[in-house]
Amino acid sequence: MTRILPKSAGLLLLATAASIASFTPLRAETSFTPSQRKEIVEIVRQALKQDPSILSDAIASMRAQGEAAQQAASLQAVHDNAGKLGAANTDVVLGNPHGSVTVVEFYDPRCPYCRKVLPIIDKLVADDSDLRFVEKVIPVLGPNSQLEAQALIAAGRQNAYLKFQHALMSDSSAPSLDRIRSIAQSVGLDVARLEKDMKDSTVIALLRENLDLARKLGVDGTPTFIIGEKTIIPGAASEDDLKAAIAAARKAK
Repeated sequence: MTRILPKSAGLLLLATAASIASFTPLRAETSFTPSQRKEIVEIVRQALKQDPSILSDAIASMRAQGEAAQQAASLQAVHDNAGKLGAANTDVVLGNPHGSVTVVEFYDPRCPYCRKVLPIIDKLVADDSDLRFVEKVIPVLGPNSQLEAQALIAAGRQNAYLKFQHALMSDSSAPSLDRIRSIAQSVGLDVARLEKDMKDSTVIALLRENLDLARKLGVDGTPTFIIGEKTIIPGAASEDDLKAAIAAARKAK
């Protein structure tokens, strides 16, 4: 999974401090004298020396609680933004437009994990005639991602999104506008029109909207899959994991 922002080492330090503080059930500054606080700190220090796993267990527990809270917040945001997730007519929709289950993928064309799952997505869409698959491009890996994302949306205006996407994301040459021109020409696109559409304000606005929505949902890396309104799978999910989530969403209807 390509992360949008790296995990801060400061979070680990905060978790450590909070873990130690959790050994005192009441606020130390109001409940204990200085000598009592000193004694408590010494007890904690000795406990950690005798069993260092106490600290790692506490940090793991806090991390799990934080992740669960983030997951709950993200799912609430999915519910609140359901209309923007699956109904926008500017998104690329694969499979059955009226499928009973919708999968939304946030991806960056330069993300290696997004490239890895591309054949899995192709297979899911081909095998499941009742699946609606929505692709939302979010250029999070810098200027080259922005350029390629604009080209992808522009290719869609020539009804060549899939052809161009697969050619672009399977090509390993250095990123550049010339590379985009060459790939576009190889799949039969009108290159001059593609370049013009890439600069269109509507295309730029769509990508900005996708990024804003990803932030609201707590998406912190690519790819991220949202299945229905109950499941979020970050990272390069396996075919089996995606199938199981789709089946669960279908059963829940």
